[in-house]
Amino acid sequence: MPDSRRSGFSSAAGLIQYYDMEETRALKINPYLVIGLGIAAAVLVSVLNWRVA
Repeated sequence: MPDSRRSGFSSAAGLIQYYDMEETRALKINPYLVIGLGIAAAVLVSVLNWRVA
């Protein structure tokens, strides 16, 4: 009878599902818009912090 303690790692391949199809109903946002909004928010917070201090 083989020793079950020496079986090694269990693979996660059975637990992860990979999807080849892209979701068609999802909201699509341009990555540059997200970066621009992040920079604009950082500038706004910096200006407001400077005005209050």
